[in-house]
Amino acid sequence: MSDAGVDELDVDDDDETDDGNRLEGSVPRTVLEYVAKAIVDDPGSVIVEVDESRSTVSLRLNVSPDDMGRVIGRRGRTAQAIRTVVRAAAAREGLDVHVDIVD
Repeated sequence: MSDAGVDELDVDDDDETDDGNRLEGSVPRTVLEYVAKAIVDDPGSVIVEVDESRSTVSLRLNVSPDDMGRVIGRRGRTAQAIRTVVRAAAAREGLDVHVDIVD
């Protein structure tokens, strides 16, 4: 087989991606939504709102009033764990994230 057509088939597999169409904070938002839906009894009531500023992304988690205790946990430990996981996801993108759990 000749190498004449190889150049046409070569695909750049570099790790560089074009983030031009990507939403800021989409990974932390997705992680927050996934974790919250796994914890609550009514996953359909989970809503994550995103506010972007210059250096931070603010995520607001809304859940059913019946599930609020599950998301917050005893002494706020579950809520703190959720915040930690979401911040870790955001750090991979170089973002600073603030998570609020609202009624």
